[in-house]
Amino acid sequence: MPAGTLYRGREGMWSWVAHRVTGVLIFFFLFVHVLDTALVRVSPEAYDEVVATYKTPIVALLEYGLVAAILFHALNGLRVVAVDFWSKGPRYQKQMLWTVVGIWVVLMAGSLYPILGHAARELFGS
Repeated sequence: MPAGTLYRGREGMWSWVAHRVTGVLIFFFLFVHVLDTALVRVSPEAYDEVVATYKTPIVALLEYGLVAAILFHALNGLRVVAVDFWSKGPRYQKQMLWTVVGIWVVLMAGSLYPILGHAARELFGS
């Protein structure tokens, strides 16, 4: 890499990218959610059809991804606030990032069975 570029490719840059990507994904979910909810005023039958498509295993996986995005975005947002407003924040930003990732992994692993278990029951029946 040429000297003097802003890109460093370290943890801070990847957390910055992940924060932006999760923010955009959450925005698009909210946009679609507002549109499908507004559909109930236009055509309740169409709304019911759209909501019925949400009860599939694929959508359960997407919901798990949404939970993952929201949780990471929230936890990393708290880290960003600590880096910005705590005088020692920049010094500990890497440790705080790995703490965020650790908490995120534990919470996502804990939510894996309820969400994917439901998807498996829908897919394979039980």
